[in-house]
Amino acid sequence: MPPEDDGHAIQVHLDRLLEARSMTLAELAARVGVTNVNLSVLKNGRAKAIRFTTLTAICRVLECQPGDLLSYEEEGAGEDGSGGGVRSGNE
Repeated sequence: MPPEDDGHAIQVHLDRLLEARSMTLAELAARVGVTNVNLSVLKNGRAKAIRFTTLTAICRVLECQPGDLLSYEEEGAGEDGSGGGVRSGNE
């Protein structure tokens, strides 16, 4: 079954940040004050939204910026960088 089009091109890099800090999802969830399930949904790219308070808490605990956690990748962009990048909206 093909993946469902969720209407967004936001990539979540939580797994990379956790690995770099040798932290588990369960530990982050406890320190942020959200459930493992909610963080798992975010980590796997299935979240429809994130509260700024949750984003703030994640960034505080991981000592990162929102741009370290989230990125925009145009549809059809390859891993080699072709077709990817951030659009300014003025194009």
